[in-house]
Amino acid sequence: MHLDMDAFFASVEQRDNPALRGLPVAVGGGEHRGVVSAASYEARRFGVRSAMPMAQARRLCPQLVVVRGRMGRYSEVSRQVMALLREVSPLVEQVSVDEAYVDLTGTQRLFGPPPVVGELLRARVREATGLTCSVGIAPNKFLAKIASDANKPDGMFILEPQDVAAFLHDLPVGRIPGVGPRTGQELARLGVRTVGDVLARGAEFWTRRLGERGESLHARARGEDHSPVVPHHEPKSSSAETTLDRDTTDKALLARWLLAHAERVGRDLRRSGLAGRTVTLKLKYSDFALHTRSRTLAEPTDVTALIFETGRALLRETRLERPVRLIGLGVSNFGHGQRQLSLLPDPDQARAEELARLDRAMDIIRDKFGKDAVDRGLLFRPKGK
Repeated sequence: MHLDMDAFFASVEQRDNPALRGLPVAVGGGEHRGVVSAASYEARRFGVRSAMPMAQARRLCPQLVVVRGRMGRYSEVSRQVMALLREVSPLVEQVSVDEAYVDLTGTQRLFGPPPVVGELLRARVREATGLTCSVGIAPNKFLAKIASDANKPDGMFILEPQDVAAFLHDLPVGRIPGVGPRTGQELARLGVRTVGDVLARGAEFWTRRLGERGESLHARARGEDHSPVVPHHEPKSSSAETTLDRDTTDKALLARWLLAHAERVGRDLRRSGLAGRTVTLKLKYSDFALHTRSRTLAEPTDVTALIFETGRALLRETRLERPVRLIGLGVSNFGHGQRQLSLLPDPDQARAEELARLDRAMDIIRDKFGKDAVDRGLLFRPKGK
């Protein structure tokens, strides 16, 4: 089974703010800059889509309501959904914040046949979160993903094994996972537009033409996919970034954004029980040129202040060649290295432990009273300012 939340970010915003319900909503990086992260179905009717420049979305839908994303909130709701899936099967593979695969093998005696399980989970998700999801059930993962899109939004599609060939035959080849724009253009030059067109040539042709990609393409066209549902992927990094409303060379302003990002990344690491050694600063200039700088620490950390201080040091060392339009901060290189114990007092370690206690206290307050209950001084703004 593949479960996909419907217009997830936008739906969370509409649920949390009833005034947005029924309106065309885009979640993104500002009123006029950045890109659309998610669009409500009301906005999609005007042609607004994710990854679209916000300025273009505004032209398509002048009445568009733009809200800034709240990844912490989306992650919170995502954890609720994933917990519901794990109540049905231990084999849940989360592939993004709003979608997951579930291996339903062996669940029938407890919950009934797959269609019953699908409807059960859709009802539980709606009851627990107030949101809708779409479900696809099929013999394997890639078919289940395609099936979950067949009756969107708020629907379910069951693809039985005997129906796979007919279902795939007229499907646009771009719907096969892994066939991106570049491969799609290659296939179009060969006159291939549907899955049936792929099968008009043998596997040997596609292997000669596209190598391993061709072999995989032909297997998918036959409906074959042997990849298992993998319950856990070890994350490789945690990061946050923002496209600014205006390009800037003001390092004090950029440092404030780094602290906001360090807050998000640090909290994410602590929730996940992770710590990383490498801190990376990401800058995108006004001409879209990308610049990154990294520093590897002596020990892994999940401490917000240490992540921020490392990012700020990288920023100070960077000569801004042009105004900056995007700034990001990330932590990677998890779990490497061991703490070097010392017989002498270590003031740096004592400070790190003090900062870690501060993080834990702030996490407890935010968990109890909400993320806006407490702020660090550099980020504090009186209400109305």
